[in-house]
Amino acid sequence: MAVASEEATTICNHCDRAIPSSNIDLHSAHCFRNLEKCKVCGDMVPKKYAKEHYSNTHAPVPCSLCSETMEREILAIHKGENCPQRIVTCEFCEFPLPAIDLAEHQEVCGNRTELCHLCNRYIRLRERYNHEIRCNGVSDNTAGPSRDARPAERRQGPPRRQANEFSQKRLIFTVALTGIAVLLGSLFFQRKPDESRVH
Repeated sequence: MAVASEEATTICNHCDRAIPSSNIDLHSAHCFRNLEKCKVCGDMVPKKYAKEHYSNTHAPVPCSLCSETMEREILAIHKGENCPQRIVTCEFCEFPLPAIDLAEHQEVCGNRTELCHLCNRYIRLRERYNHEIRCNGVSDNTAGPSRDARPAERRQGPPRRQANEFSQKRLIFTVALTGIAVLLGSLFFQRKPDESRVH
């Protein structure tokens, strides 16, 4: 079976694309007249949209959180992963705060203690996960109420509050408190009209 021979091509001097030789003159006229190569990304864009392409794709824009200037196309990644002012959540208390403050907050927050209801010892929050894996309900202390407690009572303990329930209540409380503060602030700083100017 004979294979059809491929048509010869010529590289366009303007867009660097391989064009069938029979169409190169028509293509070149159209290409030079209507298209422009973007100096940043090298894409061929219509001349009438070149400025719009640059401003929508490559023009530097400030991050609304930290005011750092960058290309528009990397702004979303910056806001989601790199911006020091993006909001992240503490792994211990689930409190939302700027990423730049997270390490300092978690250093303090992770050192807080919580009572283990199995062994009746206070455990640092940063050590809670490993402790829960190893805890067998027996206190290491020689004295303490858990020594005399029956195993069933030790295992049961008071019911723990779910972390999500706690963080949702805290978030609602924070939002409500902020709203009240803004309202009071706007009322307090609201200017009263100068009565001497009123005729």
